[in-house]
Amino acid sequence: MNTTTSAPAVHFRFRIRRRRTSGAIAVPLAVLGGLVLVAVLGTWITPHDPNAVSLSDYLGPPSSAHWLGTDQAGRDVLSRLISGARISLLGPLGVVVGSTVLGVAVGVLAAWRGGWVDAVLSRIVELVFAFPGVLLAILVVAVIGPGLIASVVALAVAYTPYMARLTRSFALTERERPYIRALEMQGISSLKVILRHLVPNIAPLVLAQSSLCFGYAMIDLAGLSFLGFGVQAPQADWGSMISEGQSALIQGYPISAVAPGVCIVIAVVCFSLLGEGIADRVRRAEQ
Repeated sequence: MNTTTSAPAVHFRFRIRRRRTSGAIAVPLAVLGGLVLVAVLGTWITPHDPNAVSLSDYLGPPSSAHWLGTDQAGRDVLSRLISGARISLLGPLGVVVGSTVLGVAVGVLAAWRGGWVDAVLSRIVELVFAFPGVLLAILVVAVIGPGLIASVVALAVAYTPYMARLTRSFALTERERPYIRALEMQGISSLKVILRHLVPNIAPLVLAQSSLCFGYAMIDLAGLSFLGFGVQAPQADWGSMISEGQSALIQGYPISAVAPGVCIVIAVVCFSLLGEGIADRVRRAEQ
């Protein structure tokens, strides 16, 4: 009698936990999908020219013509938010893709070869890891010049040690599994084993970490734009909009600075929730 009543209860608890996990991924995915859609369609859905200056509309309040008002140059805040979404998302994407490719390559090579190769690569990773990402980006921008590309390249290099160390730990665990040894005994080349089996098996964990890094990269790039090292005028991104809205904030018109800040917070929280949701699913799948 006890057996028949306990089984449905366990199944019920499992379903609730599964629904919570699915919701934890579905909600941020839906929000991020909306942001991506806005970024893709930005050119067609902006109500005004985002770079059109109109001094007669200096710090205009929200109205039917300008839903979020205008900034200190008379530019429509909503149009600049929509236009800046593309750069604000493409920049972190470049950082994550670059650091993930480099980090996975370095981490897998170190774990697979071991010995002096692992030791040398680990020391190089630790050396790069010692430099803060924003400081490295500022140094690169000082040499190359301000701009989005320089910031993305510098942050991609700075984020590589995080991905390399994480990938190395995953690859070391996967390297010792029986199926890897069986494939090696069959005479299959190391490159095929790595590309067809090892990397796909650690990909979900790497994807979870990449989602978390996306949020950090967005904050760092916004900070660089805020300091004047990232996106340059007249282009708009959310970080530069916050910087431009400082004077308006002091004068009692906070929307032009607060609105892009809210967009950054929403995007970062969604990417963090997405990364945690993916990691939770991977952990449950391994149990």
